[in-house]
Amino acid sequence: MANETDVLVVGGGATGAGIARDLALRGVDVTLVERDGIGSGTSGRSHGLLHSGARYAEADRVGAEECLEENEILRDIAGACIRDTGGLFVQLAGDDPDYFEAKRAACEDIGIPVEELDGDEARERVPNLAAETERAMTVPDAVIYPSRLCAANAADARDHGATIHTHAPVEGITRDGGTVTGVEVGGSVDTTITADYVVNATGAWAGKLAGMAGLDVEMQPNRGVMLSVEYDGLDPVLNRCRDPDDGDIVVPHGDEVVLGTTSIDVDDPDDFETDQTEVERTRAECGAMLPPVEDAPEVRTWWGIRPLFAPDEQARGGRGISRGFFLLDHADDGVENMASIVGGKLTTYRQMAAAAADLACDHLDVDAESTTADERLPYVEDPARLDDLVAEFDGQGPTDEDVVGEGEQTA
Repeated sequence: MANETDVLVVGGGATGAGIARDLALRGVDVTLVERDGIGSGTSGRSHGLLHSGARYAEADRVGAEECLEENEILRDIAGACIRDTGGLFVQLAGDDPDYFEAKRAACEDIGIPVEELDGDEARERVPNLAAETERAMTVPDAVIYPSRLCAANAADARDHGATIHTHAPVEGITRDGGTVTGVEVGGSVDTTITADYVVNATGAWAGKLAGMAGLDVEMQPNRGVMLSVEYDGLDPVLNRCRDPDDGDIVVPHGDEVVLGTTSIDVDDPDDFETDQTEVERTRAECGAMLPPVEDAPEVRTWWGIRPLFAPDEQARGGRGISRGFFLLDHADDGVENMASIVGGKLTTYRQMAAAAADLACDHLDVDAESTTADERLPYVEDPARLDDLVAEFDGQGPTDEDVVGEGEQTA
């Protein structure tokens, strides 16, 4: 007999787990299925930066405001899923000073706290910062550990009645006219799930899942390389203060730092080539800010896939402009009980989840509002317990594998 649920969420990254949590807290019967472990797609393969909004301030005010709001919320609710490091935007000799001025002015206008430092002050805060540093500004960036974050969301959803299935790939979707009538799930589930509403939260794979329902969601997967190298003692996140480009972020992780990233469109998020020259370029560009990392011993390298929405990318002209999220109500496409949530950033996952949960509740006539901005995630004062949950949900990604499992209190 088929399983039945009010809402089926497909995709167990931060957004999908966040949707399941949001709905469960509203009393909705929700089931989540993920083809691998929780957070195993884009979320667990990021550079782990909790944006302050400064990266987007001069280009996309709304996106920057969203990041700032969610940054503040996550600091309140996420405990040991977050490491409060602060951040620096670094202007090197040859970088456009007008860009620095525009970013600082935009941050101040939005309300992102900034403080300008001259080169000597910046090097005092960050030993080994490049001698070519002319000035820098502080911003409230932080580090986010996605494996813990995804596991905490999934655990809270389950604690409030949700069903969470890992290693449960969707193999087919059946429709009766304008209604999804069943979702065939293999792996650990191996049955058909019927749901009053289906949310496609599969990120870069959203087009593939939508296609199973006869829908067209045009995605543009985009790869980026990250590498972790040995380097002890970096406190703030370092951002190069220039137009976004390869190798412009250095993220501190204890006795390692994560260097990122590149931006290359690919055709298939499951089957794409990689290029060693991107690794070398990332090292060199990050080394321009922090010279010792260019030759530091490599610990691990991974490639992440950004879930970019193709129409938005085409309209915006590609890299350099903030990427927002899009909630696609497929009632507009003739399928009344399905939606897809695409685009966005890890920093704004909770906001994306709330928007998708609102739409599902509207369809179900559930009169309950999101409470996830105010309710602290569970177990976030107990890093060892969080790390046990990561293992339970098979959610370890490369971003934070040097931290998770150590039981470190990093909040």
